[in-house]
Amino acid sequence: MTPLITANQLEEIINSGENVLLCDCRFDLVDPLAGKKAYEESHIPGAIYVDLDHDMSSSKTGTNGRHPLPTPQAWAKTKTRLGISPNTLVVAYDKQGSVYASRLWWMLKATGHANVQVLDGGLDAWNGPMSTVPRQPTPTLQAIEPRPYVGLVLVDEVVSNLQTKKNTVLDARANDRFQGQNETLDPIGGHIPGAINRFFKGNLSATAFKPAEQLFKDFVELLGPIKPAEVIHQCGSGVTACHNLLAMEIAGLKGSRLYAGSWSEWCADSSRPIET
Repeated sequence: MTPLITANQLEEIINSGENVLLCDCRFDLVDPLAGKKAYEESHIPGAIYVDLDHDMSSSKTGTNGRHPLPTPQAWAKTKTRLGISPNTLVVAYDKQGSVYASRLWWMLKATGHANVQVLDGGLDAWNGPMSTVPRQPTPTLQAIEPRPYVGLVLVDEVVSNLQTKKNTVLDARANDRFQGQNETLDPIGGHIPGAINRFFKGNLSATAFKPAEQLFKDFVELLGPIKPAEVIHQCGSGVTACHNLLAMEIAGLKGSRLYAGSWSEWCADSSRPIET
């Protein structure tokens, strides 16, 4: 299954009556209630709202980053509650260049749900009808079994990689934040030593992803001889990193991994080195 679906393809699926679960993932890091409010005002008919803070993250401890992943057990319960049964086609969308939809895409793929796509261009690409009637999720009839996240990297591996240099850390934040300037989201600016930078917006042409051939060229130029399996994605809190990971998948460069704790977890421990 290709990672992306076009608005026309989605409309065809909906009109054919095929079973599809639309997940509206709109969110705003500065105003966490804005996404839900926008969903309640208007959304693709039949879509449920999936919240970055409440559905796609667990509680913060102060040292585990701004959007820590739920445990596999908690995520299985959330999937059960949202009605994501193993064979459901899930289509995720947002209005932020597919950043939050990419996080849901990764979380589902990483826990064995293959049948998931991101609406390319998000709501900006959608020309079909809109609804103002929020839809409550219909829980699955059987509880979903917890499965570990495949391709998840924990902080200890990133720390040991400073010595081994087996992998390359790819930071999805804007270049100024990567350099340690204009840091407004995390208490300390800078980046993980040895990391390279690819601002996630470089994957987009307007609000849609660039063509696969262009993304392939971009990443091959950036990474050179580095294999996809040697790439660890990271950002501020494990969200836009999923965008780079998805872009590599679109380009056919499969097998890279995610450090979900990202910079917000890394900089919470003063013993970890920082570069600016």
